[in-house]
Amino acid sequence: MAGKKALLVGINKFANYSQFTLNGCVNDAKDMAALHKDLLGFKAGEITTLTDAKATKANIMSNLKTMVADAKSGKLSYLVFSLSSHGTQMNDTSGDEPDDMDEAFVPYDIAEKGGGWDPAHIISDDELHDLFVQLPAGALLEVYLDTCHSGTGLRGADFGPHAPRARYIAPPEQEFGRKTARMRGFTLSRPPSSNAKKGAVAAGKGVAAGAHHTLWTGCKANETSADAYFDGRYNGAFTYYYLKVVRETQNKLSRKDVVAKMRTLMKGKFAQNPQLEANASNRAQAIVY
Repeated sequence: MAGKKALLVGINKFANYSQFTLNGCVNDAKDMAALHKDLLGFKAGEITTLTDAKATKANIMSNLKTMVADAKSGKLSYLVFSLSSHGTQMNDTSGDEPDDMDEAFVPYDIAEKGGGWDPAHIISDDELHDLFVQLPAGALLEVYLDTCHSGTGLRGADFGPHAPRARYIAPPEQEFGRKTARMRGFTLSRPPSSNAKKGAVAAGKGVAAGAHHTLWTGCKANETSADAYFDGRYNGAFTYYYLKVVRETQNKLSRKDVVAKMRTLMKGKFAQNPQLEANASNRAQAIVY
Protein backbone atom coordinates (compact mmCIF):
# COMPACT_ATOMS: atom_id res chain seq x y z
CA MET A 1 0.00 0.00 0.00
CA ALA A 2 1.27 3.47 -0.87
CA GLY A 3 1.52 6.23 1.67
CA LYS A 4 -0.96 8.33 3.63
CA LYS A 5 -1.34 12.09 3.95
CA ALA A 6 -3.70 14.28 5.99
CA LEU A 7 -4.35 18.02 5.66
CA LEU A 8 -6.20 19.28 8.74
CA VAL A 9 -7.41 22.89 8.69
CA GLY A 10 -8.92 24.95 11.51
CA ILE A 11 -9.66 28.68 11.30
CA ASN A 12 -10.91 30.80 14.20
CA LYS A 13 -9.76 34.21 12.99
CA PHE A 14 -10.25 35.88 9.62
CA ALA A 15 -7.98 38.61 8.28
CA ASN A 16 -10.72 40.96 7.11
CA TYR A 17 -13.65 40.01 9.33
CA SER A 18 -12.93 40.12 13.04
CA GLN A 19 -16.69 40.00 13.72
CA PHE A 20 -16.82 36.43 12.41
CA THR A 21 -14.27 35.02 14.88
CA LEU A 22 -14.94 31.46 16.03
CA ASN A 23 -13.60 29.56 19.04
CA GLY A 24 -13.37 25.84 18.35
CA CYS A 25 -11.92 25.41 14.86
CA VAL A 26 -8.23 25.41 15.79
CA ASN A 27 -8.99 22.87 18.53
CA ASP A 28 -10.77 20.77 15.91
CA ALA A 29 -7.69 20.65 13.68
CA LYS A 30 -5.32 19.86 16.56
CA ASP A 31 -7.65 17.21 17.95
CA MET A 32 -8.03 15.57 14.54
CA ALA A 33 -4.24 15.50 14.22
CA ALA A 34 -3.94 13.79 17.60
CA LEU A 35 -6.58 11.23 16.67
CA HIS A 36 -4.85 10.35 13.41
CA LYS A 37 -1.52 9.89 15.20
CA ASP A 38 -2.86 8.08 18.26
CA LEU A 39 -5.41 5.75 16.71
CA LEU A 40 -5.50 5.87 12.92
CA GLY A 41 -1.94 4.93 12.06
CA PHE A 42 -0.54 8.24 10.82
CA LYS A 43 3.01 9.36 11.54
CA ALA A 44 3.74 13.00 12.39
CA GLY A 45 5.33 13.56 8.99
CA GLU A 46 2.16 12.41 7.26
CA ILE A 47 0.05 15.16 8.84
CA THR A 48 -0.05 18.85 7.89
CA THR A 49 -2.04 21.16 10.16
CA LEU A 50 -2.95 24.66 8.96
CA THR A 51 -4.53 27.10 11.42
CA ASP A 52 -5.58 30.74 11.24
CA ALA A 53 -3.11 32.90 9.24
CA LYS A 54 -1.48 29.86 7.64
CA ALA A 55 -4.84 28.68 6.29
CA THR A 56 -5.13 30.98 3.28
CA LYS A 57 -6.89 29.76 0.16
CA ALA A 58 -3.57 29.58 -1.70
CA ASN A 59 -1.96 27.49 1.03
CA ILE A 60 -4.91 25.13 1.45
CA MET A 61 -5.28 24.53 -2.28
CA SER A 62 -1.52 24.18 -2.81
CA ASN A 63 -1.36 21.42 -0.19
CA LEU A 64 -4.40 19.65 -1.65
CA LYS A 65 -3.02 19.84 -5.20
CA THR A 66 0.28 18.34 -4.04
CA MET A 67 -1.59 15.50 -2.33
CA VAL A 68 -3.60 14.77 -5.48
CA ALA A 69 -0.46 14.89 -7.62
CA ASP A 70 1.27 12.44 -5.26
CA ALA A 71 -1.71 10.10 -5.47
CA LYS A 72 -1.65 10.26 -9.27
CA SER A 73 2.05 9.37 -9.25
CA GLY A 74 1.43 6.40 -6.94
CA LYS A 75 3.00 7.88 -3.81
CA LEU A 76 -0.28 8.12 -1.87
CA SER A 77 -3.28 5.81 -1.63
CA TYR A 78 -5.10 7.41 1.33
CA LEU A 79 -5.84 11.14 1.56
CA VAL A 80 -7.58 12.94 4.42
CA PHE A 81 -8.84 16.53 4.34
CA SER A 82 -10.64 18.14 7.25
CA LEU A 83 -11.86 21.73 7.36
CA SER A 84 -13.30 23.51 10.39
CA SER A 85 -14.33 27.05 9.55
CA HIS A 86 -17.28 29.07 8.36
CA GLY A 87 -19.33 28.02 5.37
CA THR A 88 -21.06 30.42 2.98
CA GLN A 89 -22.71 30.49 -0.45
CA MET A 90 -21.95 32.01 -3.84
CA ASN A 91 -23.35 32.15 -7.36
CA ASP A 92 -23.41 28.82 -9.17
CA THR A 93 -20.81 28.93 -11.94
CA SER A 94 -21.28 25.48 -13.48
CA GLY A 95 -25.03 25.18 -14.00
CA ASP A 96 -25.43 22.16 -11.73
CA GLU A 97 -27.28 23.75 -8.81
CA PRO A 98 -31.10 23.74 -8.73
CA ASP A 99 -31.08 26.79 -6.44
CA ASP A 100 -28.32 28.59 -8.44
CA MET A 101 -26.10 28.67 -5.33
CA ASP A 102 -22.78 26.95 -4.79
CA GLU A 103 -21.64 26.00 -1.31
CA ALA A 104 -18.35 27.63 -0.41
CA PHE A 105 -15.80 27.39 2.38
CA VAL A 106 -14.07 30.24 4.14
CA PRO A 107 -10.26 30.49 4.33
CA TYR A 108 -8.38 32.90 6.59
CA ASP A 109 -8.08 35.51 3.82
CA ILE A 110 -11.76 35.59 2.78
CA ALA A 111 -12.42 38.87 0.95
CA GLU A 112 -14.97 40.63 -1.24
CA LYS A 113 -14.69 41.90 -4.80
CA GLY A 114 -17.29 43.71 -6.87
CA GLY A 115 -20.03 43.24 -4.30
CA GLY A 116 -19.48 39.49 -3.94
CA TRP A 117 -16.84 37.02 -2.84
CA ASP A 118 -13.39 37.40 -4.39
CA PRO A 119 -12.57 34.15 -6.27
CA ALA A 120 -8.96 34.39 -5.11
CA HIS A 121 -10.05 34.19 -1.48
CA ILE A 122 -12.98 31.75 -1.35
CA ILE A 123 -13.05 27.97 -1.92
CA SER A 124 -16.07 26.73 -3.86
CA ASP A 125 -17.44 23.21 -3.83
CA ASP A 126 -16.89 23.08 -7.59
CA GLU A 127 -13.17 23.72 -7.13
CA LEU A 128 -12.87 20.84 -4.70
CA HIS A 129 -14.81 18.59 -7.03
CA ASP A 130 -12.63 19.40 -10.01
CA LEU A 131 -9.52 18.67 -7.97
CA PHE A 132 -10.63 15.46 -6.27
CA VAL A 133 -12.13 13.95 -9.42
CA GLN A 134 -8.55 13.65 -10.71
CA LEU A 135 -7.67 11.05 -8.08
CA PRO A 136 -6.91 7.52 -9.28
CA ALA A 137 -9.79 5.08 -8.98
CA GLY A 138 -8.11 3.13 -6.18
CA ALA A 139 -7.24 6.11 -3.98
CA LEU A 140 -9.25 6.48 -0.79
CA LEU A 141 -10.29 10.06 0.00
CA GLU A 142 -11.78 10.97 3.38
CA VAL A 143 -13.20 14.51 3.69
CA TYR A 144 -14.54 16.11 6.89
CA LEU A 145 -16.37 19.44 6.67
CA ASP A 146 -17.36 20.99 10.00
CA THR A 147 -18.96 24.12 8.54
CA CYS A 148 -22.43 25.46 7.84
CA HIS A 149 -23.95 25.11 4.40
CA SER A 150 -27.09 27.21 4.92
CA GLY A 151 -28.25 30.47 6.40
CA THR A 152 -31.14 29.21 8.48
CA GLY A 153 -29.50 30.13 11.78
CA LEU A 154 -28.82 27.90 14.76
CA ARG A 155 -32.22 26.69 15.86
CA GLY A 156 -32.66 26.11 19.55
CA ALA A 157 -29.46 27.90 20.52
CA ASP A 158 -28.84 28.72 24.15
CA PHE A 159 -27.92 32.21 25.33
CA GLY A 160 -24.96 32.99 27.54
CA PRO A 161 -21.18 33.39 27.42
CA HIS A 162 -20.66 29.93 25.93
CA ALA A 163 -23.73 29.77 23.69
CA PRO A 164 -23.25 27.78 20.48
CA ARG A 165 -22.96 29.83 17.31
CA ALA A 166 -23.42 28.85 13.69
CA ARG A 167 -20.38 28.43 11.49
CA TYR A 168 -21.91 30.44 8.67
CA ILE A 169 -21.13 33.76 7.00
CA ALA A 170 -23.90 35.35 4.94
CA PRO A 171 -22.82 36.21 1.38
CA PRO A 172 -22.22 39.88 0.47
CA GLU A 173 -25.29 41.81 -0.58
CA GLN A 174 -24.59 41.61 -4.31
CA GLU A 175 -23.28 38.03 -4.44
CA PHE A 176 -26.45 36.88 -6.17
CA GLY A 177 -26.99 40.12 -8.10
CA ARG A 178 -25.90 40.99 -11.60
CA LYS A 179 -22.20 40.64 -10.82
CA THR A 180 -21.88 36.87 -10.85
CA ALA A 181 -18.86 34.95 -9.63
CA ARG A 182 -17.86 34.31 -13.25
CA MET A 183 -17.97 38.03 -14.03
CA ARG A 184 -15.65 38.66 -11.09
CA GLY A 185 -13.14 36.21 -12.54
CA PHE A 186 -14.14 32.85 -11.05
CA THR A 187 -13.42 30.21 -13.68
CA LEU A 188 -13.48 26.41 -13.67
CA SER A 189 -11.76 23.82 -15.81
CA ARG A 190 -15.06 22.33 -16.99
CA PRO A 191 -17.71 24.14 -19.02
CA PRO A 192 -20.50 25.84 -17.01
CA SER A 193 -23.21 23.77 -18.70
CA SER A 194 -21.65 20.39 -17.96
CA ASN A 195 -24.05 19.58 -15.09
CA ALA A 196 -21.42 17.13 -13.86
CA LYS A 197 -22.24 15.44 -10.59
CA LYS A 198 -20.33 17.03 -7.74
CA GLY A 199 -17.86 15.19 -5.60
CA ALA A 200 -16.79 15.18 -1.97
CA VAL A 201 -17.82 18.71 -1.26
CA ALA A 202 -21.25 19.55 0.07
CA ALA A 203 -23.78 17.93 2.35
CA GLY A 204 -26.89 16.51 0.72
CA LYS A 205 -25.49 16.50 -2.82
CA GLY A 206 -24.72 12.84 -3.28
CA VAL A 207 -21.70 10.61 -2.99
CA ALA A 208 -18.28 11.86 -3.99
CA ALA A 209 -17.22 11.45 -7.59
CA GLY A 210 -14.86 8.54 -7.02
CA ALA A 211 -15.81 5.08 -5.89
CA HIS A 212 -13.63 5.49 -2.80
CA HIS A 213 -14.40 9.08 -1.89
CA THR A 214 -16.00 9.48 1.53
CA LEU A 215 -17.58 12.70 2.78
CA TRP A 216 -18.44 13.49 6.40
CA THR A 217 -20.31 16.72 7.09
CA GLY A 218 -21.41 18.44 10.25
CA CYS A 219 -24.99 18.89 9.06
CA LYS A 220 -27.52 18.55 6.28
CA ALA A 221 -27.54 21.09 3.45
CA ASN A 222 -30.35 23.08 5.10
CA GLU A 223 -28.83 23.07 8.60
CA THR A 224 -26.02 24.81 10.41
CA SER A 225 -23.04 23.39 12.28
CA ALA A 226 -22.41 24.64 15.81
CA ASP A 227 -19.25 26.05 17.33
CA ALA A 228 -19.84 25.00 20.95
CA TYR A 229 -18.39 24.66 24.46
CA PHE A 230 -17.55 21.22 25.85
CA ASP A 231 -15.76 20.30 29.05
CA GLY A 232 -14.05 23.67 29.49
CA ARG A 233 -13.01 24.26 25.86
CA TYR A 234 -14.50 24.85 22.42
CA ASN A 235 -14.94 22.48 19.48
CA GLY A 236 -17.25 22.04 16.59
CA ALA A 237 -20.15 19.87 17.71
CA PHE A 238 -19.59 17.49 14.81
CA THR A 239 -15.87 17.16 15.46
CA TYR A 240 -16.33 16.76 19.22
CA TYR A 241 -18.75 13.87 18.86
CA TYR A 242 -16.81 12.27 16.00
CA LEU A 243 -13.67 12.21 18.14
CA LYS A 244 -15.64 10.99 21.16
CA VAL A 245 -17.19 8.04 19.33
CA VAL A 246 -14.03 6.95 17.51
CA ARG A 247 -11.86 7.17 20.62
CA GLU A 248 -14.32 5.50 22.99
CA THR A 249 -14.88 2.60 20.58
CA GLN A 250 -11.17 2.40 19.64
CA ASN A 251 -12.15 2.67 15.98
CA LYS A 252 -13.93 -0.69 16.10
CA LEU A 253 -17.12 0.62 14.48
CA SER A 254 -17.92 0.92 10.80
CA ARG A 255 -18.30 4.41 9.36
CA LYS A 256 -22.08 4.03 9.22
CA ASP A 257 -22.19 2.98 12.88
CA VAL A 258 -19.98 5.91 13.88
CA VAL A 259 -22.29 8.47 12.28
CA ALA A 260 -25.37 6.71 13.69
CA LYS A 261 -23.94 6.84 17.21
CA MET A 262 -23.01 10.50 16.73
CA ARG A 263 -26.57 11.37 15.72
CA THR A 264 -27.93 9.60 18.80
CA LEU A 265 -25.58 11.48 21.13
CA MET A 266 -26.34 14.84 19.50
CA LYS A 267 -30.10 14.45 19.31
CA GLY A 268 -31.87 17.09 21.38
CA LYS A 269 -28.61 18.97 22.03
CA PHE A 270 -27.88 20.44 18.61
CA ALA A 271 -30.09 21.20 15.63
CA GLN A 272 -27.80 19.45 13.17
CA ASN A 273 -27.57 15.95 11.79
CA PRO A 274 -24.12 14.70 10.75
CA GLN A 275 -24.03 13.18 7.28
CA LEU A 276 -21.98 10.41 5.72
CA GLU A 277 -21.77 10.03 1.94
CA ALA A 278 -19.90 6.97 0.68
CA ASN A 279 -20.48 3.76 -1.22
CA ALA A 280 -21.85 0.73 0.60
CA SER A 281 -18.46 -0.93 0.95
CA ASN A 282 -16.78 2.06 2.57
CA ARG A 283 -19.78 2.71 4.82
CA ALA A 284 -19.44 -0.82 6.17
CA GLN A 285 -15.70 -0.48 6.87
CA ALA A 286 -13.92 1.13 9.79
CA ILE A 287 -12.34 4.52 9.11
CA VAL A 288 -8.93 3.18 8.10
CA TYR A 289 -8.47 -0.27 6.61
